[in-house]
Order: sequence, then C-alpha cells, then structure tokens
Amino acid sequence: MSAEPRPRLVALDVFRGATIAAMLLVNDPGTWSAVWWPLDHAEWHGWTPTDLIFPFFLFIVGVTTGLSRKEPRAILRRGALIFLCGLLLNWFPFYWWGKMPPGATLGDRIVHRVEHLRYLGVLQRIGIVYTIAALIAWRASRRVMIAIVIAILLGYWAILSLGPLEPPGATIAAQVDRAVLGEHHIWSISETWDPEGPLSTLPAIATALLGVLVTPWIRERNVKLLTIGGIAGLAIGQAWHFVFPINKNLWTSSFVVFTAGFACVLLALCIYCIDIRGWRGWTKPFVVYGVNPLILFVGSGLMARLLGLIKIHGRALQPLSYELTFKPYFEPHLASFLWGMTFVLFWLAVAWELYRRNIILKV
Repeated sequence: MSAEPRPRLVALDVFRGATIAAMLLVNDPGTWSAVWWPLDHAEWHGWTPTDLIFPFFLFIVGVTTGLSRKEPRAILRRGALIFLCGLLLNWFPFYWWGKMPPGATLGDRIVHRVEHLRYLGVLQRIGIVYTIAALIAWRASRRVMIAIVIAILLGYWAILSLGPLEPPGATIAAQVDRAVLGEHHIWSISETWDPEGPLSTLPAIATALLGVLVTPWIRERNVKLLTIGGIAGLAIGQAWHFVFPINKNLWTSSFVVFTAGFACVLLALCIYCIDIRGWRGWTKPFVVYGVNPLILFVGSGLMARLLGLIKIHGRALQPLSYELTFKPYFEPHLASFLWGMTFVLFWLAVAWELYRRNIILKV
C-alpha cells in the first residue's frame, strides 16, 4: 500500500506570501526621500532587511522546484514566460514619456524607448535562474548539485577578485554589464551597472540550487536540520564577508550563503509554528498573497508606472495622492510608510478576490 501524501506545507505558502508583500512594500514608498533604513537597500556593502527579500524569493523558487520536478519543455516554457513578463513590464508603456527634442513624433518616442529598453530586471532574473536551476535539478544528483554550487560560489569569488569591488561602476560585474548589454540597456538609475546583470545572475543560480538542496528537510518538516543548516550558512556567510563582502547588488558568494542560511532559519520557524504547532490564525493574508505572485508583481508594477505617468493639473497621481492623504498628517517617514502599506493592502484585496474566485495564474 502506498503511503498517504503529506498535506501541503502552509509554512512555505506563508513565507512566499510574506516575501511578495515585503517586495511590494519596499518598492512603493510614498516618497523615496523619506524611507526608514530597514525598508531601503544597503548603500553598497552590507545588508538591510530589504536586501533579504529577493534572495528569499529565489530560494523559494528552488524549494518549489525541488518539490515539483518538471520536464525540460515545461521548464523552458515557464522560464521564458516569466522572462517575457519582466521585459514587457520594463518596456511599458512602450514609448518614451520623458523629454524629447522639439518636433519629436510618437514614432520617435517609440524608437527611443526600444533603444533604451532595460533588458534585465527582477522577473528576468527569476526566469533565467529558475530555468537553469530546474534543468540542473532535473538531471543532477544531490552530490553533483553540491559540487555545482561550490564551483559557482568559488568561481565567482575568483572572477570578481580580478578587479575592485568598488566603486560600483568599476567592478568586473559592471564591466560585463556594459559589454554584454550596452550602456543604453542597463538600469537607468545606476547608468554604469545593472543590479540584475549577466555575471551577478550566476551566483543567483546557486541561491536557487541551495533551495533545491534543502527540499528534503522541508518536505520532512525537519526543523532541526533546517535550523542547524541555516545557522551554519549565517556563520559562513558572515565570516566570508570579511574577505568577500556581503553585497546584494553584486550578489556576492558570501551574500548567497548568508541569505540562504537566513531563509532556512525563518522557514524552520514557520514550519514549527504553522505546520507542527498549528498556529495558523494569522496566516491567511500571507497565504492569499503567495498564491498569485506573478499577477501581483506585474500588476503592482504596472500600477506604479501608471501612477507616475497619469497627471492631474500637471501633477502625477502618485505624489499627488501621497501629498493629499498622509503627508499633511504624519511625520515624513511614517507618512511614506503608510502610503506604501495602503498600496500593499490594495493588492491584498485584489489577491483575496482572485483567491475567492479560485483564479490562479500558473505559467
């Protein structure tokens, strides 16, 4: 007689949903001029809670990949669709809305947008990392995956050590960004490097593979091994930091090990509290948030772009809404946070309605 399947891990859904909610919160403050430090990225080396969000999500991608192995055709299709969603999100609204020379036509604005389109980004990295990690997991044994992770982390360390680690535009990763993508197709804010560039995507694959590797512990709800492994990762990452600094933008090897360790510890805590002890009364909003991550990320990204583009009496909706609601009544940092929380709660309402109607986007 076959063993009964284990019930779904609610802790994993909660962890994913909390990660998505946190991603929306840090991406959408009321104003970037007043953001509390935990809700902003580290300036360069080091980390803040915000810097943990993206690696946590890639780690979860690895875990879900390990829990449900797919065939190569399905892997390639899913990865390509995620990448395409990210590219279209970057491209939207498909024309350049900023200043242009006098007499510029709509066609000129469309061409300018294409010529300055950022090729990579968060969803693009997720698509690439998922595809490569899932294909490796499909064929490789556990021992081979461990060897691949070690080779990636040590190899990346060796490559970046060939050049300086600061300033940002002088690193080997930044040089690769400019050479591969071109100066007009990288992150416009940095101008000389891309935080989701080609070279720094390599160690991000290791982040997902570490998620695949701990899947047996998660499947068996082995809180002890998850905690021990997590603490080991935190210690190794912190020790490595002294010779190869923890850096989210470079996605350094120490950052990979440190954030994977952090994710293991938090997942162990979630599994213990939610799936072992059964403390689930507070979990529903996070479960709802975690069911449709792609819809929420793309939809919130489109909304944020539109709030910056649509104007009333010459004022964009986003700053106008902030100045009319929270800014007059609260200290700037609190006002900015409350606007962001309102944005998060709006998308929770959207996610809840989709959940109620059993509408789930699967790619």
